[in-house]
Amino acid sequence: MKPTIFWKDKKIIMIDQRRLPLEEKYQEYSDFREVAEAIKNMVIRGAPAIGVATAMGIALGASQIKAKSYDELKDKIEDILKVFEKTRPTAVNLFWSINRMRRLIIKNTKSEVEVIKELLYEESKKIWEEDGKINRLIGFHGAKLIKPKAKILTYCNAGSLATAYYGTALGVIRSAWEKYKNIEVFSCETRPYLQGARLTTWELLKDNIPVTLITDNTAGYVISNKLIDLIITGADRIAANGDTANKIGTYTLSVLAKENKIPFFVAAPTSTIDLSISSGKEIPIEQRDEDEVTHIFVTRIAPFGVKVINPAFDITPSTFILQ
Repeated sequence: MKPTIFWKDKKIIMIDQRRLPLEEKYQEYSDFREVAEAIKNMVIRGAPAIGVATAMGIALGASQIKAKSYDELKDKIEDILKVFEKTRPTAVNLFWSINRMRRLIIKNTKSEVEVIKELLYEESKKIWEEDGKINRLIGFHGAKLIKPKAKILTYCNAGSLATAYYGTALGVIRSAWEKYKNIEVFSCETRPYLQGARLTTWELLKDNIPVTLITDNTAGYVISNKLIDLIITGADRIAANGDTANKIGTYTLSVLAKENKIPFFVAAPTSTIDLSISSGKEIPIEQRDEDEVTHIFVTRIAPFGVKVINPAFDITPSTFILQ
């Protein structure tokens, strides 16, 4: 499996996750605005992958700026940063990536314009490489928490597709599979965007890891009937107190885990931790288009005129997460 996103000839290549699992299509981007739209429209998704795509998009935009001075370059790059800031409000990795690229610019006030452009390009590559290495470490250490023959429930997609490669929650599962070869995974479909059904099962099947797909409202049944040993998810933002924002429905699973006394784990890189906010109450929750609920792809499943709320994330209290 190719990486989710990568550079090729100074252009950005990313898999179009909207087409999966039926079509494995990679798109090429040569304009930073297209990259920002790809983030906003979920061509690429998952907090770490959004962070990587943001850094690469900034570097791409900077490379095409015509500027004669540092100040002129900096001002034009700030305009690019504002475009990315408006794409996905909950995934803190996006803002972490923006700030990292901004700090690099500020650090190089004495450098030539073309040098700064190249430094931004190299920094985006570093962020990509670091993300993959971190995911493998998360997988290595997380696998120590998994017992042989474990039955693991996961939610949404926190795999290679949500990162540069390898994955966070699925990175733990991959490492545990490499270690034991006898674990089993249950994947919730993850309405309304079906990341679990479309993406997680696709990834696991590619790695020959046994996976069973369930509807979201089957989770209580499989957990209460002792078919699940633990739950592991990714995260889009973690507050200073450990409260965690993840795909809508994660909180429900954490309540089920607590009620049925099974471990609930979150796997995420440090770039997902936002120490600037004290609790989950301060995490902004992205509200998405009602069509994602009233339609499955292009097919309408709800009557015209019905009211819809479609929050993309919910908050799991730190007290529900095993630490």
